[in-house]
Amino acid sequence: MLELLTMLWDYVIPFLVVLTVLVFVHEMGHYLAARKCGIRVEVFSVGFGRELFGWTDKAGTRWKLSAIPFGGYVKMFGEMQTHRDAPADSENADPSAAAGPGGSGIATGAPDAFDSKSLGKRAFVVFAGPLANFLFAITILSGMFMTIGQPFTPADIGTVIPNSAAERAGFQPGDLITGIGGTRVERFEQVIRTVQLRPGETLVFQVQRGDREISLTAVTDVLDQKDRFGNQQRIGRLGISRAGTDMKLIQHDPFTAVWRATHETYVLTGNIFSALGQIIRGTRSTSELGGPIRIAEMSGNVWQAGLISVLMFATVLSINLGLINLFPVPMLDGGHLLFYAIEALRGRPLGLRAQEYGLRIGITMVLALMVFATWNDLVQLRVVDFFVNLVT
Repeated sequence: MLELLTMLWDYVIPFLVVLTVLVFVHEMGHYLAARKCGIRVEVFSVGFGRELFGWTDKAGTRWKLSAIPFGGYVKMFGEMQTHRDAPADSENADPSAAAGPGGSGIATGAPDAFDSKSLGKRAFVVFAGPLANFLFAITILSGMFMTIGQPFTPADIGTVIPNSAAERAGFQPGDLITGIGGTRVERFEQVIRTVQLRPGETLVFQVQRGDREISLTAVTDVLDQKDRFGNQQRIGRLGISRAGTDMKLIQHDPFTAVWRATHETYVLTGNIFSALGQIIRGTRSTSELGGPIRIAEMSGNVWQAGLISVLMFATVLSINLGLINLFPVPMLDGGHLLFYAIEALRGRPLGLRAQEYGLRIGITMVLALMVFATWNDLVQLRVVDFFVNLVT
């Protein structure tokens, strides 16, 4: 019993806290955009299923916390209308009933209804959810850079490891890396992050050696290792280290902090795309895709590591949530935006049957990805091995 309580406190509660905050931010993006466009919001729910508690505000919106904490939704007036003469499970039923914000219902004619708004306003309301997640990441980083400071270490080389990619490329102690592939480098952390995300790839480094600017080409080594959470991953390695320990935390003024936080969010987003591209190409293992169990494990670990780790973890998760919702998959925000793009090109919405089929395909894809990621979690945690050993 004590072990169960410890697990709940160390992993489940941190996971739910982080997830609830990110879901709230995402749905708040939809909510604020809807109100800005004059759309009446009927329900704002964090979680699904039975309502645990809630209240109704003066505008008629029901704010509630529901029993199943994996997600949330904003229900807007006029977004889930169906044909009155069609049962909900018929082929003529409105697919938006399961799609959340962005569904194309039958027009109500009411001025505060979602379906009475222009295509641009509907698209803005849908896009506002992922946008809120990116803005939240920028807000977290900006606050950190203004108060605690941004970690900064010069990208200079103190040691070149023998027989490494760096030695083969011709790096020398005292070199200062100023760019990678034409992208400016200011901090050693940028070098580490770029190299680790590109195992076995060819990178061109711009290097200052004394008074000269030279270019060095290196093919990064491939290293299979476990991260600090115990997950197996494949990373790139250059084979350099710094001689000094002169890491600084540089506090920025508000304008600079926001600018650097925006750039950092852009870089993190690019890194996520790079990792996904490597998985698609087969150069990175699909076992690195994690589901809710692994996220819960990582939430507990960073919770114990301190506030800074929690904030950085929330930043990365918020960016991930924003990106995932922009994928052009029906049921996700990106799927609705795809439907709206088609509507803009055709001059009229897709038929209800096409939307329904698209929604079914989207649900299947999302569920398949969730099952696959959860299976990876169980394999990484040796749960599968445990049950196999029980029957063999």
